[in-house]
Amino acid sequence: MTSFPVLRPTHLRRRTLIFGVGAALALGTGAAIVAPDALATPKPAASQPSVPGTCTPLSASLTASNEQFSSSAEAAAPDTARIQSALNSCAGSGKAVELKANGGKNAFLSGPLSIGSNEVLLVDAGVTLYASRKPSDYQISGGNKCGTITSSSSDGCKSFISLSGSGAGLMGTRSSSGSQGIVDGRGGQDMLGTSTTWWALAASAKSSGNQNNPKLVQSNGASNLTLYDVDLINSPMYHVLLKGGSGATVWGVRIKTPSNSRNTDGIDPEDISNVTINDAYIQDGDDCISVKSDAGTAASHITVENTHCWGTHGLSIGSQTAGGVNNVTFLNDTLAGTDTGGITSSSNNGVRVKSAADRGGLVTSVVYQNICMTGVKDLIVIDPNYSGGGSGSSIPNFADITLNGIVSVHSASSAQSTLNGYNSSHPAGLKLENIKLDVTKTTAQYANIGLYKSNITASGTGVKVSNISGSGSVPSCSFPSFPAL
Repeated sequence: MTSFPVLRPTHLRRRTLIFGVGAALALGTGAAIVAPDALATPKPAASQPSVPGTCTPLSASLTASNEQFSSSAEAAAPDTARIQSALNSCAGSGKAVELKANGGKNAFLSGPLSIGSNEVLLVDAGVTLYASRKPSDYQISGGNKCGTITSSSSDGCKSFISLSGSGAGLMGTRSSSGSQGIVDGRGGQDMLGTSTTWWALAASAKSSGNQNNPKLVQSNGASNLTLYDVDLINSPMYHVLLKGGSGATVWGVRIKTPSNSRNTDGIDPEDISNVTINDAYIQDGDDCISVKSDAGTAASHITVENTHCWGTHGLSIGSQTAGGVNNVTFLNDTLAGTDTGGITSSSNNGVRVKSAADRGGLVTSVVYQNICMTGVKDLIVIDPNYSGGGSGSSIPNFADITLNGIVSVHSASSAQSTLNGYNSSHPAGLKLENIKLDVTKTTAQYANIGLYKSNITASGTGVKVSNISGSGSVPSCSFPSFPAL
């Protein structure tokens, strides 16, 4: 009997899992999953982050009522200048600007903030940093009008928190009860001076144009970033976009936004290398995780492990893959098709690789290992014609994708899997090992599929199926509850 030693936190307060054949042990509220004998080898393990010392403490002067403040505070977010001033002063120190409670006052209200090189913005447990509801606070000079729907896809809004320097971090502290510091984007509240929420704007844009909504946390080219033990909730758009650079650790992050809030992706590593996402709990209205790349820059060496998703669009590669995606491992993750409020995802996917001819590229050395799904409709989706396929010469090439240890239970009655390559010159290269789906309906075309202990197979135009040598076993699964925030 062989067991696999996965990356494990050094403190038992964490909910990360222990794995071994024939038995499983969960710590705290985490899910227990039995691992196959032979597991994928992820990128070199990142270590669990630690909270740095404090450079500057800032005490709260506000309390919130139903995520709202007085009209004067809403009109001019009172904490923007003092938080940004402290961040400017602490840049390069390796220490934190710490947001602290002050008696019964436990709220900060701010416009966009920029975290510089080698510093951290730290939100204490019991404290919430609220984002301004005022669209003009986020306006990009010369861009589309923030808070409106436009025909152009160019973004008109700054992100609420920008990780603008290498070594930047956003962290929370965790209390003995498990609560963490919170960053609240207030996407479900009316934009100031309107009767429309950020989420309603996004819903309207689905049929009439492009939304101009701020993302909650974003980086652009910065490296060696850290997000740790912080709750990110109610984002107006993506919760976390890590774009460009090399090196990011996302650990103990909890994302919670309703499943019917459009374009509120969980964590998107884009054009970036050397990323670890561990011990994440994610509920949102789009992809749980989406690894993607634009022309000229690959996304590579990314590991997503011990991560749990509710009501999302799945654990995804794409849809942008033009720069190439390689060496990506999803390991010991779970998905539920319904969010914690009972809302079923409008695009209820599990394992998903998607692209199209206007944004495609080479996807290779991708492994999904020990993935457990419950209540999911589209179980395994390999789709090179995403969203109608588009037109162009950037052909998706899904060359080497391994699925080992994939289980589904309580799937939708209409559940199915789709295993498609683009054409006979660009077939999907797939290995299906230790697959046990409760609904086995599968369609396929243009795919070379190797099978080992799989209860699904495929046939169709351009499909070649062969038996292969494999290893491991079907995992046993249990599913965690979303931690109380």
